[in-house]
Amino acid sequence: MPASFRTPRTTGGRRALAAVTALPLLAVALTSCGYGSESTDKNDKANVAAGAKKIEGLDEVKIGYFPNLTHGTALVGKQEGLFQKELGATKAEYAQFNAGPSEIEALNSKSIDIGWIGPSPAINGYAKSQGKGLRIIGGAASGGVKLVVNPDKIKSLDDVKGKSIATPQLGNTQDVALLNWIKEKGWKVDPESGKGDVSVVRTDNKITPDAYKSGSIDGAWVPEPTASKLVAEGGKVLLDEKDLWPDKKFVITNIIVRQDFLEEHPKVVEAVLRASVKTTKWIKDNPQKAKAAANAELEAASGKPLPAEVIDPAWKSIDFTNDPLAETLGSEAGHAVKAGLLEKPDLKGIYDLRPLNKVLKAAGEPAVEDAGLGVK
Repeated sequence: MPASFRTPRTTGGRRALAAVTALPLLAVALTSCGYGSESTDKNDKANVAAGAKKIEGLDEVKIGYFPNLTHGTALVGKQEGLFQKELGATKAEYAQFNAGPSEIEALNSKSIDIGWIGPSPAINGYAKSQGKGLRIIGGAASGGVKLVVNPDKIKSLDDVKGKSIATPQLGNTQDVALLNWIKEKGWKVDPESGKGDVSVVRTDNKITPDAYKSGSIDGAWVPEPTASKLVAEGGKVLLDEKDLWPDKKFVITNIIVRQDFLEEHPKVVEAVLRASVKTTKWIKDNPQKAKAAANAELEAASGKPLPAEVIDPAWKSIDFTNDPLAETLGSEAGHAVKAGLLEKPDLKGIYDLRPLNKVLKAAGEPAVEDAGLGVK
């Protein structure tokens, strides 16, 4: 049996569970209209220059990302027109997702070509396809994930036992992190139903703050800006996930690509990576402008910008980086195995960092490593 998460089964029981836990995703699916309907951003600042050519004759490249600050390079690069600038007359089309599993579905169905995504769904997608579905081609961010709780109900880490804690989606990166942490505490939770010593409630990030305000959840293990939204509602940061990692660094966002797209359109992939590298540098050189650009994208997605008390602490907690921090990927895969969501996978070949290192070299930046998990 190939290594895979157990979560994608479609038994009757699983269908019933999905009907309960994935209802919030319906709104996202409708908004995305089949994952690829957002089209080229109306606010894209980079108009296609007169006489610009399509790269490799390709009309468009479809890019997926989440409306989370941990996907800040995608948000800023889109808002500032940096992707379109590098792509010339090949149009950048965008689609938003709530969490990784739904983005992997879109990648597999060719609804997107390239995506910003967390490590757990990338690992799962690679394992399920027996190493044939995707490659990780770059890093994007580290950090920006917190366990935020109701301080009236939870005053210590041990108080989490018996409480209801939200994660964005069954099998997504934060879901795996919480289940692993619960396991390390010596508590028991069924990874699929979320029932046990802690009730793990899979909830769309868009409605998690409302669920917290209503009292239907006692806390959440979530990425930014959802974590800071909960703090603004009176929540307390009980645990910053970076404190669980050596050097306080762990991959939270990767860049992935369909293998067939990489093989057929290597120059397009290089253009997207070049835009990502330039965006990362621009974010570091212009932190306030970058924060405003990311907020403008979030406003476009939700209808209103984040207030300063939310975006300021959220933005500070994220480290934007080209490095995929490959050494932490194996650890995250081990967490999924230990949590009961994944059979031990063979991750050799999950990375192809050759295009990124080519771009980095041209930019005078140091190369990044694949921890022995790259293509040969």
